[in-house]
Order: sequence, then structure tokens, then C-alpha cells
Amino acid sequence: MLMNVQKSVTRNGVRVVTSTMPHVQSVAFGIWVGVGSRFEPEALGGISHFTEHLLFKGTQRRSARDISQAIEGRGGYLNAFTSEENTCYYARVGFNQIDPAFDVLADMYLNSDFAPAEIEKERGVIIEEIMMYRDQPRHQVGEILMGQLWPAHPLGRPIIGTEKTLKGMKHATFRRFVGERYVPANTVVAFAGKVEHADCVARVEALLGKQRATARPATFKKVNARHAPKRTVFQQKDIEQTHLALGIRLFGVRDDRRHALKLLSAVLGENMSSRLFQIVREKHGLAYSVHSHIQLFHDSGALTIGAGLDRKRKTKALELIVREIRRMRESAVGARELRLAKDYVVGQLRLALESTSQQMMWVGENVLTRGRFIPPEETIAKLERVTAGDIQKLAQAVLRVPRMSLAIISPDLSSSEQQKMKTALAGL
Repeated sequence: MLMNVQKSVTRNGVRVVTSTMPHVQSVAFGIWVGVGSRFEPEALGGISHFTEHLLFKGTQRRSARDISQAIEGRGGYLNAFTSEENTCYYARVGFNQIDPAFDVLADMYLNSDFAPAEIEKERGVIIEEIMMYRDQPRHQVGEILMGQLWPAHPLGRPIIGTEKTLKGMKHATFRRFVGERYVPANTVVAFAGKVEHADCVARVEALLGKQRATARPATFKKVNARHAPKRTVFQQKDIEQTHLALGIRLFGVRDDRRHALKLLSAVLGENMSSRLFQIVREKHGLAYSVHSHIQLFHDSGALTIGAGLDRKRKTKALELIVREIRRMRESAVGARELRLAKDYVVGQLRLALESTSQQMMWVGENVLTRGRFIPPEETIAKLERVTAGDIQKLAQAVLRVPRMSLAIISPDLSSSEQQKMKTALAGL
């Protein structure tokens, strides 16, 4: 587990957090920026993700090939991701390669060119990425669900943007965006592995310390009552399966009920022992894949259930899913099932934190999103204190139709079948 975590702040405001793991031979590190798709005006939807792509396309000192070779040529790994609230650029290398590797990430963060030719080329790449997702109904139904859960709000828009918004972004657009958002007060640098904290702070001071200190940028648009979930959307498409996504709007990431929520999701659908897997797949054979997932933001969140279903028995599958949701409200989880859920969640956390990459993700996201490092032992202790009554009370509060949205993509959707599915959901 994380036994030696330290945090410092550089003179210009960059937060540096380290998790020292002296027994390993590698280091994972990431530059985290507090910006994602929910910070974007509608006309610039997708700019956080587009910027992420462009930081790999060259700096004043390095070409795109130079960037990848500088890490991969040392046996390392380099990547990035953009979410609704964060962007992270990260790498993993042998402990003796940290200085040249971190120099690459710092160079990308500070000195990317945003060359017009690269912008045009990458615009085409991202449009192809959009087309790829359109060919993946499992992804597409999830994207539709987000729009239903948060209508008329940035959380409901695709992280990747649209063809229309992408085409409006120019060199000056990216310069202005990075100048406003990629600033010390909005940045966390996280390290995990065979490192010393003081060395990491000095490393960040040397490479990022000359950046001018500024106030933290403006925050995001909050979720309010005007963004109430929409109930159902059906889309017909020539595919082999019916793809279902059911979402329940929730609270934010700092809500203390998140620990009971995690156990509720584990009982409901996070693994092969879960109720949904056992009922929908094992007992009735209606799906290959059925699962639940939690996503929490600063001020909102969702529990989602996804499934790829037998197209001829999709209404039956939805009725079974609804029945299991209702059962979470009406009956307390048994002692054995609760113990299994706790062991599963705690075990998954312990396994993940054996990895330098996952430790870096844990400490970096904690500091950026929650404002502090949360020891895993604290999380485990809170999970262990959750009772069956806590889970049932939470289920009764949040597993309600007004909080729910349903998205279906299917090859055959008669009006009578749509009505049956609406009725099944309303039966909650």
C-alpha cells in the first residue's frame, strides 16, 4: 500500500505529490491539469481532448517522433487521457531514466507548437476517432445516455467533441486555451516508484518553476434542477445485438455515501458474482456482457448499468434489471453477500496499488480532484463501516425513476416494444 506519500507546492503554485516505493525498479509520473470537457463552452466542445492530442505532435525542441522515441527508446511507456474534469499526461520508465523522460513531458506541457499543419492533420484523426465510436454501439449508447442524464449541460456532451466544433478550432484557439488552463495553480505533478520526494520537487521546480504564477482559472458550470434527466431514448440501427444503458443520477465525489454506493454497485453488477450477472447472464442467458459502473464528478455523478442483449428478449432483460434494482431498495443485503462485496472492493484496491502506474493515478487524482491525498487505509476503513442498512437507505434514496435515464440501440424497435420497455422502467 501507499506508505510514504508526501506533498509540496512549488514557488509558482504547482502541487507535487510523491509515493515512494523503494522495492521497485520503475517510476510512473504524470502531469495532471484540472480541465476537461465540462469546462468547455459549447462552441469549443472537444478542445480539451484535441489539445491532449496536439501535445504529442511536437514542441520547439522535439518532433512527434522525437517525443515518442525519447520515452519508448528508453523502454518506457507514454500516454494521456482526457475526462470530464481532468487531463493527464503520463509515462512509466526505469528509475534511472526519470530525468530525460520527465524533461519530455515538461517540454510537451510548456512548449507545444500547435503548428497549423499538425492541427489540420490531427483534426482529421479525431474525426476518424468519432467515426470509430459511431461504429461501436456499446460506446454510442453510453454517449447517448450521458446526454439524457445531463441535458443542456456540458457533462452531457461527448468528451471528444463533434465534427462541427472541431472544425472551428485554430492555432490561436489552442494558444488561448492552454494559456488560460495549463497554469501552475491548475496543475498537479504526481510520481510513484523508486523516487525521493525532494528530488522530484527539485525536478519540477527546475522545469516548470519558471512558469508565471496565476490565479486558478474559472470553474465549471454547476448542475442544477434545470438539467433534470430525460427518461428514454430509442435508436434503431442495423446491428446484431440490442445495447442498453441505464443511468441513475447521483451526488458528487465528496459525498460520504460514496462508500456505500461502491458496495451497492459491487453487489448489483461489478463482477461475475454480482446479481445482474448471475440473473441476466447465468440464469436466463440473455446477455454476454452486463455490468454496473460508477462515475462521480465534483457536484454530480451516475450509477450506470450497461448490457449487450439478445435482440429478441430485450424487454425481458430490462424487466429483470429493473427487478434487481427494486430488490436493492426493498431488501437489505445479506451478511455473506455484504462481506463478499467488501472483500471484492478492498481486494481490487490492494491489487491495483501494487502498480506504480495505479499509485501515481491514485495520488494525482486525489490531490487534483479532492484537494488532498486520501490514504487507502482511510478508504478501506470507511468501506468496512458500511452496513447493510446504509446500502438499503442509499438505494431507497437514489434508485428512483425521476433520477433515471434509459438509452437503447437495437436493430428492431417496434412502437409496442418501446412502450413495454417504458412501462418496465416506470414500474420502479
